[in-house]
Amino acid sequence: MANKISLPKNTVVPNHIAMILDGNRRWARARGLKPWEGHYNGYLAIEKLAKAVRDLGIHTFTVWAWSTENWDRPQEEIDGIMNLFRKALKEKEKEFHKDKVALVHLGRKDRLPEDIQEQLIRIESETKKYAKNHIYNLAVDYGGRSEIVRATQRAIESGIKSEELDEKTFEKFLDTYSQPYPNPDLFIRTSGEQRTSGLLPWQMVYAEYLFSDVHLPDFSPEKLKDAILDFSRRRRRFGGNDAMEHFVFDPKLVANLELKWWRLGKIPQGVTLLDYSIKHLKEQFGLSKDLAKKAAKYSYEAIVFQEKNKWDKAKISLKKFYKLIKGELKLAFEPEIVASLEVQLNKQKGESEELTQEHLAEVYRISLFQAAKAAHLRVLANVARNRGDWTKAEDYLEKYYLALKERVA
Repeated sequence: MANKISLPKNTVVPNHIAMILDGNRRWARARGLKPWEGHYNGYLAIEKLAKAVRDLGIHTFTVWAWSTENWDRPQEEIDGIMNLFRKALKEKEKEFHKDKVALVHLGRKDRLPEDIQEQLIRIESETKKYAKNHIYNLAVDYGGRSEIVRATQRAIESGIKSEELDEKTFEKFLDTYSQPYPNPDLFIRTSGEQRTSGLLPWQMVYAEYLFSDVHLPDFSPEKLKDAILDFSRRRRRFGGNDAMEHFVFDPKLVANLELKWWRLGKIPQGVTLLDYSIKHLKEQFGLSKDLAKKAAKYSYEAIVFQEKNKWDKAKISLKKFYKLIKGELKLAFEPEIVASLEVQLNKQKGESEELTQEHLAEVYRISLFQAAKAAHLRVLANVARNRGDWTKAEDYLEKYYLALKERVA
């Protein structure tokens, strides 16, 4: 399959991804097309994403295709979208059975055209047996406040007493009731809009958000992969404490130690470099002296190989270095990936902000957004280093370590 994607080993995959499908009309207008043409291309994109989601083992996929407010659009556009719903239900029914996917409608049915209501009810009934395998939540004529109001009405109609109504009981009246994973782990909105607009407000209290500036028709399975990788790096606390107790270093001291071995230049004094490297690693990561020696040895080997442009050998040493760090600090990164990123970064003399951001996000299991400030400061430090401006380099290094500590400690 052309669009099939795979993820690196140990990637944390969400059980439930929810998406707001945005940007179809803007995508169409930018190309001189009619709105319905944009919606059709958005439909093609979402079908590729739905298949990719299932291929990656993600259980539940929720797409918000039509809100309670969308009825205010021109009738011609409404008719076009309703015809697209008809087409989608007809085309995908066989696929739902083939791939064992349960279709679940979220939202109101009473305002939809009768034939669409009948199709939804029938397909929901015939596919509900697949709910343990995969669920495709189709939010049509859906609003978050509307769902909570409808759930409250159902609770009242059930005759439940107020003192018997708690969160667990209330969830029985929501549209997602009885689903294995009713609460989204990852929420994605396309087209640069940075709000949830009321999608699953009850269920998304602990969801991770990712806002993409790409319009839906251009949001490919590869971009979905990037979103999942970013999700995988995030530290989900759920209100608890996950402090990394190794990160108790003094930013000023660590910056000063790193600067000292930076200034050794072409490494004419290997022993001296190792001494500084050991002190630096011991302080930054909270390693024992013996582990710091081993880590410094691998780091030193990588520097030597890089000076000789032996990048493959440098990567092997870096992989050993990060394997040791991972084992001691119990971080969740993959040493192979981190080593590859560092080699790419070093080839550019540490001046690529994008690679620095990705490297920090991967090592410290934070989002790209969370890594942005530290990455920017790190690059500024490297630029100053490469120019031989040691005063600025140390200043930026200290700010970098302070930003890193504030983020991960």
